Amino acid sequence: MITTWRWAWRFLWARPLAAGLNLLLLTLGLASITFVLLVNHQIQRAFERDLAGIDVVVGAKGSPMQLILSGVFHIDTPTGNIPLASLQTLKEHPHVAKLIPISMGDSLNGFRIIGTTPDYIHHYAAVLAQGALWQAPMQAVLGADVARQTGLKVGDRFVGSHGLGRGGHAHGDMPYSVTGVLAPSGAVLDRLILTPTESVWRVHESATALDAEDQKILEQEREVTLALIQYRSPLAAVTFPRFINTSTDMQAAAPAIEITRLLGMIGVGTDVLRALAGVLLLTAGLSVFVALWSALRERRADLALMRMLGASPAKLAGLLWCEAMWLALLAALLGVAAGQGLTALVALALDYDKTLSLATLSWPAELLMVPALALGVALLSALLPTWEAYRVSVLELIQSR
Repeated sequence: MITTWRWAWRFLWARPLAAGLNLLLLTLGLASITFVLLVNHQIQRAFERDLAGIDVVVGAKGSPMQLILSGVFHIDTPTGNIPLASLQTLKEHPHVAKLIPISMGDSLNGFRIIGTTPDYIHHYAAVLAQGALWQAPMQAVLGADVARQTGLKVGDRFVGSHGLGRGGHAHGDMPYSVTGVLAPSGAVLDRLILTPTESVWRVHESATALDAEDQKILEQEREVTLALIQYRSPLAAVTFPRFINTSTDMQAAAPAIEITRLLGMIGVGTDVLRALAGVLLLTAGLSVFVALWSALRERRADLALMRMLGASPAKLAGLLWCEAMWLALLAALLGVAAGQGLTALVALALDYDKTLSLATLSWPAELLMVPALALGVALLSALLPTWEAYRVSVLELIQSR
């Protein structure tokens, strides 16, 4: 058996251009499928991880999906603000078990500064790698990615810039001090700067208040961006969003519904990639078939000699089958490696853009589908040439020579 595999390897690379082309086509198709599987798997995991325990998001009226993307994943601009008094009303609602306020408006090098409560950190079961939680306004806890990319550590001070992007006006007279750094969790907290809600109010009030009287007015008109809410019971999902959307000036967006819509839109693109990968695999299969069939015709003299030396029909058929298997194994390895590399590039791009956090390497169970596809394509391509090699007699091989 080892000899058969060795001979198959030599026969395969006796025609290097044909073998290289077949290997390239198979690899491209398998790499495309690997990329689609990995990206889909990681995006779904990221969504499930960040949405865990959040039943509804309440904020200013506008696009429900925008509210989810900005409030949960922090990859969009918020729809507006809601009065602080409305937040208190929501807390007292009988359907609400837990409410986490979110206030945003400033950033540091593209990382968002989020005013909230410690409940936000506890919700994702995040732990501190250094320092402690804030004890007063203008103190901040950094996500793992923020600390890594900015170089800030416990005891350092920084100032935020107005707006959620880069290049905003810096609030130089209102610096934050770092009291803690969170350990990497893979959740949205990794790329956020967390501070008490009072910090956000204080920064903007100091920038806009003209005098003490104006300061009091601003304090009375304080707002938050949105609220992340967990229901007291599943039955609340039926009545609570309708109550918010019809009886108040706010809107309630259900993450499960909006993310299903978003994944449906993303699915169109992945379907196109899958179709392209399927075309590449079909083309590769036909190419492998033609190559094996041509090899069978060209090697009739060699096959005749092997039969005369005692090789059985099964031995000759196994030789062609092993050639196809070599192509499948090489293409599977290269395809998975290329797919992982493309996914790592996407993860780095998203990390630079400070949007979703994707792992640079992952090995979901669905990835087993890639070598299975490679073997399936190779087997189907080799089926007819292998059968032809098996059934041809020694006399026919010698006469054809």
